[in-house]
Amino acid sequence: MNNKTPSEAAALHPAIAPLSYLLGTWRGQGEGGYPTIASFSYGEELNFSPISGKPVIAYTQKTWKLSSGEPMHAESGYWRPKSDGSIEVVISQSTGLVEVQKGSYNAPEKTIKLHSQVVGNASKVKEISRTFELVNGELCYLVQMATHLNSLTPHLKAVLKKL
Repeated sequence: MNNKTPSEAAALHPAIAPLSYLLGTWRGQGEGGYPTIASFSYGEELNFSPISGKPVIAYTQKTWKLSSGEPMHAESGYWRPKSDGSIEVVISQSTGLVEVQKGSYNAPEKTIKLHSQVVGNASKVKEISRTFELVNGELCYLVQMATHLNSLTPHLKAVLKKL
């Protein structure tokens, strides 16, 4: 029998405490582009949820066309921060692409830098990097991508506010 109260059971695992500022829902707008595609703007929502008692943050993301609200892209996964400042992230995209990312976080500066170890089920994408930074209470990110035709090049950037 579990003798923990609901508040004790929901306590943050110490491993995710340094990234607790991420927890919750973020919404805003982004811009995308790449040498092989036309530039575009989008609305976006990210959600970071702790998993009770586990050293993991569940992650979901969805984007939509600003003009119509029509869904564009979605992805989900798990973030596993380690006490040494390293982090592992797995992401599955609605396109069928899968990423395994490793990187580091700086809790005092509220920055996270990720770089792909594996990009699976992708015929053209060879490499992905993601950088997140909390600036004046807004979550800003930059996604860079490399394909068989282009080296690591900016692809997506957004600024999101916590709801």
